[in-house]
Amino acid sequence: MTDANDLSRTPISNLLDASATGQTHKVCGWVRTFRNDRFLAVNDGSTLHNLQWVVDKDQTPDDLLKKLNTGAAVQAVGTLIESQGGGQSTELVVEELVILGEADPEEFPIQMKRHSLDFLREKAHLRFRTNTFGAVFRVRHVLQYAVHSFFHERGFYQLHTPIITGSDAEGAGEMFRVTTLDVENPPRAEDGSVDVGQDFFGKESNLTVSGQLEAELGAMALGQVYTFGPTFRAENSNTSRHLAEFWMIEPEIAFADLKDDMKLAEDCLKYVLQCALEHATDDLAFLERRELDVEKQLPQAERHDQPLRERLQAVVDAPFTHLTYTEAIDLLRNSKPYKKKKFKFPVEWGVDLQSEHERWLVEKHVGGPVIVTDYPAGIKAFYMRDNEDGKTVAAMDVLVPGIGEIIGGSQREERLDVLKKKCADFNIPEEHVWWYLETRKFGTAPHCGFGMGFERLVMYVTGMGNIRDVIPFPRTPQNAEF
Repeated sequence: MTDANDLSRTPISNLLDASATGQTHKVCGWVRTFRNDRFLAVNDGSTLHNLQWVVDKDQTPDDLLKKLNTGAAVQAVGTLIESQGGGQSTELVVEELVILGEADPEEFPIQMKRHSLDFLREKAHLRFRTNTFGAVFRVRHVLQYAVHSFFHERGFYQLHTPIITGSDAEGAGEMFRVTTLDVENPPRAEDGSVDVGQDFFGKESNLTVSGQLEAELGAMALGQVYTFGPTFRAENSNTSRHLAEFWMIEPEIAFADLKDDMKLAEDCLKYVLQCALEHATDDLAFLERRELDVEKQLPQAERHDQPLRERLQAVVDAPFTHLTYTEAIDLLRNSKPYKKKKFKFPVEWGVDLQSEHERWLVEKHVGGPVIVTDYPAGIKAFYMRDNEDGKTVAAMDVLVPGIGEIIGGSQREERLDVLKKKCADFNIPEEHVWWYLETRKFGTAPHCGFGMGFERLVMYVTGMGNIRDVIPFPRTPQNAEF
């Protein structure tokens, strides 16, 4: 018998076709099912699929057989053979079996049955072991790798921007405070206010809402950079689309305008979707079947027009339609839903588009991805470049069927005098962004960039309906468990 110590562990993903048969392998994983005191279904997380282990019950002690419960961690040394039964192409004939960690069947909450997503959020430390979440997080990994590959292949440099910052890039003000002051007895200034000068950084500091402003600084020296890091919003929104902690992808490119920005966004989205379709085939097929099962319980109007993988492939293959914001508003005001008062939110020039408007544009009017440009200046951030009309900015949003906006970007305002005026209009003190303004004094140049929320991308690719189910440990109002 081969000694387990002489073998390296072989992932189950490497043992699912006949090329590895006839060889001895050490395999580890967690028990999914054990039937007839003979057949173990084991999964190690490397693949959606289980590997069947064939146990000789006559050669296995009864006390060990009784411990082979769902959730138990096990190790086996055995020979891989072509399966004698249906449902799998290979199976492991076990020669040596060890239980590494028991799982009490009366207490282990993740059994081989359908659990609600609400229930599994309460068991976030264990939900990875389900087929659904195993698939979601393997797809998430593929997408993350694809993002880095896309930018690396195009000569971008990743920039690690600060998590702790003294600026509010979006001007929203909904930021988490970072402090070491005694909250019950903070130091006071002469006027009775909290003396922030005695705080760790000597000023008010917060968790970042975006790495964009710092990324612009990098782009103005390195040419093209991107960030991929955590961002934080102290927004009290308890919805299926909001998180207090999430990840953002934010490229910035120098010597480029809005057309370059749109081209980069389209290329990036198509690239990462194609990578998922090619490298997460089994997981996407499973998630597609899951979505179809869920949608059977929904009214026809709430179901997707295409299965998951067809929707993704359609975006990869389709040319992106370009519309100005003004054109989009005109189309919406002439639409049947508007005339029949089916839209919940107003449609008028100067008001931001809502998800229902975006989805009508891409799903009903165009039937494919859309990039909307030239938004009113009043509804966009201070750093976006003013257009010559004096009313709009060189901004763009990428909209896709099934979700609406997935990317938002703009050409940045590179003119110092205009940017100073915009700071004043947005009530942003110049001393808070003096370093940002200085880049407009020393070798300013046209530049642009965009932001893509990574969790929103993962939602779109996996078909999951709640953003809390595509991040390992969601942070939401009143919830920082795990």
